[in-house]
Amino acid sequence: MAHSDFSSKPKKVPFINTKFRKIKTAIPAPGTEKILKDLHKYESRSMHGQLPIIWDKAIDFQVFDKADNKWIDFTSTIFVANAGHSNKKIIKYLQDQLKKPLLHTYTFSNEIRAKFLKKLIEITPSFCQKAFLMSSGTEASECAIKLIRMYGQKKDENKIGIIAFTGSMHGRTMGAEILRGNEQMLKWIGFKDPNVFHISFPYPWLAKDNNYNWEKHLQNDITTLQKNGVDFNKIAGFAIESYQGWGAIFYPKEYIQALARFAQKYNILIMFDEIQSGFGRTGKLFCYQHYGIEPDLLCLGKGISGGLPLSAVIGRKEILDTPDFGSMSSTHSAQPLGCAAGLANLEEIESKNLVKESARKGLILHGKLNELKNKYNNHIFHILGKGLVAAILTRNPENGESDPKLATKVCEKAMQKGLLLVHTGRESIKIGPPLTIPDKALIEGLDVLDECFKEIISENKIKN
Repeated sequence: MAHSDFSSKPKKVPFINTKFRKIKTAIPAPGTEKILKDLHKYESRSMHGQLPIIWDKAIDFQVFDKADNKWIDFTSTIFVANAGHSNKKIIKYLQDQLKKPLLHTYTFSNEIRAKFLKKLIEITPSFCQKAFLMSSGTEASECAIKLIRMYGQKKDENKIGIIAFTGSMHGRTMGAEILRGNEQMLKWIGFKDPNVFHISFPYPWLAKDNNYNWEKHLQNDITTLQKNGVDFNKIAGFAIESYQGWGAIFYPKEYIQALARFAQKYNILIMFDEIQSGFGRTGKLFCYQHYGIEPDLLCLGKGISGGLPLSAVIGRKEILDTPDFGSMSSTHSAQPLGCAAGLANLEEIESKNLVKESARKGLILHGKLNELKNKYNNHIFHILGKGLVAAILTRNPENGESDPKLATKVCEKAMQKGLLLVHTGRESIKIGPPLTIPDKALIEGLDVLDECFKEIISENKIKN
């Protein structure tokens, strides 16, 4: 049975046994195919497409299957396990909460919620004065849209416009998908929000030289919107994915600073979507801090709790308090287990200096990846990211076009060698290990990645 781009049939591979990796069976392990067959039978196929491994347990920076194969994890389950898989403190706080027992309170108050919120506001920048808790990142995006528009309407009932970036990812729900601005994705919605506008993402390859004027680039997009009839006095907010997720693509600093000046001129709020990038992932607590500006709102998720459903919108008090008492809530908002996990997670990030560790280890990660790029420069055209998030963008040396097949083959080969990478389904390979990963395990994983490129290029008889 095929599992998207991958086969779930066991394949004989060389056995491996190092301090950090162990491959002792064919891969995928015997028994995997049956479980995947059941999943395909009963579960929507939209949930499928990742590497065909049946996770049995995950501890710190390693993942295990039932056959006791062991992988170095470069995924953090899509940037969730920043403080390490199955973090001991998180598990203890969950156990303490279960012993009470108290699993759910809706919006009735509970003590762990108060403790978590106090900690969240204490460790975040000073403009973050209040928070609204939810269950998922896409829910945070929807909440931010509502807050931006409601706050805008306090100044002018028609001030509800939002400017977003084409191709950015803010979630899977309707409002979040509309922000994305992808024509294909909008087909299922059946309409375009006339008050959501898009500008082009400032991809680094658009710069013709090191002196490229990014402020002028932004101004050109602004001028185009103006020609199309956009009144910037009616724009309530900018929605900015802190880096474009599929390729860990950051904005030029001068671009965001120019955007912030423009926003200030027209009293436009700035929201950064930090769902994937927050809590130390980029070597700073939040990614926006690389740009040298102060926004109004942040959307948080993934790395906020270390594994349980929890998300938040945080920011200035006057914005968070725009909705009246009881007018915004969510069934699982601030549920005690999520708050317990979140509190433990924040304490671990703080006590283990994981933000600084991410920055330090990021130098190792990006140093090795740039060596890889120099070695396979015909096949790798960009290494992007900061801290412990990176993307390798692959290309076909024959035509210079993106090469998703190479990326897929490298991910599969790495799986067979005891390394898990994020398979995006396109030309990028994403890397985001837990921030707790030891230096030696990080370096070993990167050496495995080197082996994979070398072998795949050789197997395909591609000359470098």
